[in-house]
Amino acid sequence: MRDQTCCVKVPAISEDGFASLAIATHRASTIPFPDATAYQNRASRAPDGYSYGLAGTPTTRALEAQISALEGGARTALLPSGQGAVMIAILALLSRGEQLLLPDSVYPPARQLAVQDLARYGIETSFYDPCSITDLASKITPATRMVWIESPGSTTMEVQDFRAIADLAHTNRALVGCDNTWATPLNFKPIQHGADLVVEALTKYFAGHSDVLMGSITTADGQVGVRIKQTMSRFGLGVSPDDCALVLRGIQTMHVRLRHVAAVSLRLAEWLARQPVVTQVLHPALPGAPGHELWRRDFLGASGVFSLVLKPEAAAHLNPALDKLRTFAIGASWGGTHSLLAPMDVATSRSLPRPGAPTTYLRVSIGLEAEEDLLADLETLCAELTRRTSAETEAG
Repeated sequence: MRDQTCCVKVPAISEDGFASLAIATHRASTIPFPDATAYQNRASRAPDGYSYGLAGTPTTRALEAQISALEGGARTALLPSGQGAVMIAILALLSRGEQLLLPDSVYPPARQLAVQDLARYGIETSFYDPCSITDLASKITPATRMVWIESPGSTTMEVQDFRAIADLAHTNRALVGCDNTWATPLNFKPIQHGADLVVEALTKYFAGHSDVLMGSITTADGQVGVRIKQTMSRFGLGVSPDDCALVLRGIQTMHVRLRHVAAVSLRLAEWLARQPVVTQVLHPALPGAPGHELWRRDFLGASGVFSLVLKPEAAAHLNPALDKLRTFAIGASWGGTHSLLAPMDVATSRSLPRPGAPTTYLRVSIGLEAEEDLLADLETLCAELTRRTSAETEAG
C-alpha cells in the first residue's frame, strides 16, 4: 500500500482493556458498509442503526438514551434547538385541516410559528387561557389534534393543571405536547402526568454553560417517536456529536446545579417580594405566588428562573437601572452558570384580553455566582429604581 493511501486508511487497533468514564465523541458523515448488499439494505438499519451521520452516531444515541431514561419515555429525538424541537413535534404529527391549541402564555417563537407558518400549511391554531379548563374545553373541536402545555408559562409563569388538561385532551382524542424546559425532568415528568410527548430546550439546564444550542423530543409511544425521526430525516435535520458530548457532560452536574439555583432563587425572590418598588414576584415555589399550590402538588422542585412585576413608575426607569449592575448579565436564554436579567414586554405576545395586567416583566435567571454578589446587584437595582422614581416625583 502506497504512502498516499496509508495517509487515508487508518490501521485497525484493538480496544480490548480500554474503558473510559467519558462518552466518546464519534464524528461521521459517511458510514462505510462491509459489502454492497449491506449498503443496498441500509434502510433496514433505521431508526436506531447507523447508515449516515445525519441520523446519528453512538454519541447521539447515548444522549438520546439518557434523556429517554430521565423523561420515562420510549424514544428521544435530538434537534438543533429547542424551537426546532417544538416545530418538528407539531409538523410531524399535525396535518392540514387539524387544530393545535396553545396556551396564551406560550414561548413567543412558538406563537410566531403557529401564526406565520402553520397557518400557511392549513393547520389552525387557537390560544386558550392557561389557567382555565373551561376556556380550553370551549375551544376543543373535532379537528383538535394536539393540546400544548407550557408550565410555568413563558415570562408570566402561569402554572397549569397538567393532569386535568391531559385528561380533557385525551377524552377528545387529542395528543398532549409539553415544553418542560423550566422544570427539566428532574423537577417534573410530563409523561407520568399524561403527556404524549415532551420537548426540552437542552440549550438551557441540560447543557448548562451557555455554549450549546440543542433541543429534544421524547415520546411516550415509540411509534410516534419513529414518525418524528422520519420527519427529521426528510427535513435534513441532525445534531453535532460534539454538541451531544457537551450536553452529556452538562447532564452530569445538572442535578447539583438545579438544586443550588432553586434554593438561591427562592431566597432572592423572598427578598424581592419585600421591596417597595416590586408589586409582585412570580416564582411558583414562593408561597402565595400565583400557581404555588399546583406547583407544590405536581412538581418535585423548582428551577432558578422567575419574573418580577415592578411598580409602573419604577418600570419606566428599568433600562438605565439595569446598566448599573456588575454581576448579572443582560441577555436572552437562561439555565447557564451566569445569572441573567431580561426586561420582557409581553404585550405583543398575548391573544386573550388581560385587563389590568402589566405588559413589562423583569425575568431573572439565577446562575452559580456567590449569592452575596447577586443580592448586592439586586440591592443596587432597587435603590437605583427608587432614586430615579423619587427624583422624577420631586421634579414633577
